[in-house]
Amino acid sequence: MVASASRSTRRRPAPGETGLILVFGQTGQVAQEIAGLSQDVVLLGRAVCDVAEAGAARAAILEQRPTFVVNAAAYTAVDKAETEPDLAAKINSAAPGEMAAACAELGIPLVHISTDYVFDGGGVSPFLPTDPTNPRNAYGRSKLAGEGGVRVAGGAFAILRTSWVFSAHGSNFVKTMLRLSETRSHLTVVADQIGGPTPAADIASACVTIAERLEEDPTLSGAYHFSGAPDVNWADFAREIFRQAGRNVTVEDIPSSAYPTPAERPKNSRLNCDSLSVFGLERPDWREGLSKVLHELGALK
Repeated sequence: MVASASRSTRRRPAPGETGLILVFGQTGQVAQEIAGLSQDVVLLGRAVCDVAEAGAARAAILEQRPTFVVNAAAYTAVDKAETEPDLAAKINSAAPGEMAAACAELGIPLVHISTDYVFDGGGVSPFLPTDPTNPRNAYGRSKLAGEGGVRVAGGAFAILRTSWVFSAHGSNFVKTMLRLSETRSHLTVVADQIGGPTPAADIASACVTIAERLEEDPTLSGAYHFSGAPDVNWADFAREIFRQAGRNVTVEDIPSSAYPTPAERPKNSRLNCDSLSVFGLERPDWREGLSKVLHELGALK
């Protein structure tokens, strides 16, 4: 259930109890999963709070006065961002900084979801949170700028970079593969991009855990990585989807060059997630998460 009561009617959370969680984003994958974790969640979609409008995010935070904030709202149309960089910047760059400043003013933590696209995708080693950033497309640049706004606000924060998010909600690779398998028995899928598919449910749970720890210890503020294990390429990810779903689909490996897109995708999306240990978190097994999603979609073999 999603709470909508005003702050004045809410009691203060008891020790060990999660208070009001304010989530920017309503229909997105992570937002939907957070809504299932607590009865005291407010999801703010565009119809209620358009974060592209200056001042909207700040006003919402000051009105709700939550225990902590999760920014799961983003401009995620990677290719379209190449022709709409200004809109991407408003949502991905300006809004997170505004949220962070409002959270700092109230003395509450912000968990801001970011992306592996802030890196250039070079090499084969997993990227550390401290590695130099070098985004290769407009979407990545807008997300990196948003990280910068969060860092300088002066409050408690976690920038949680993740990759290849999937769930039973919204649009994602798993649902696309299932849809295509309804009419095709042979698919070509890119095999030279490697990363960690990440269940949105695990990201949601991690966001809450991290925020609660930041309440106790703001010195843990910083950038962290969270992605599923083991790392895999898109073609093998597709094969596992079809295996678990019992779909008789042949997957043919192709290079990225055979599937050109307006925005360049990183070939190396591996993320080093070791620093999550300070929150007691480990990389989730995406294959287990996939099984749960397929069950939720009614697509398990």
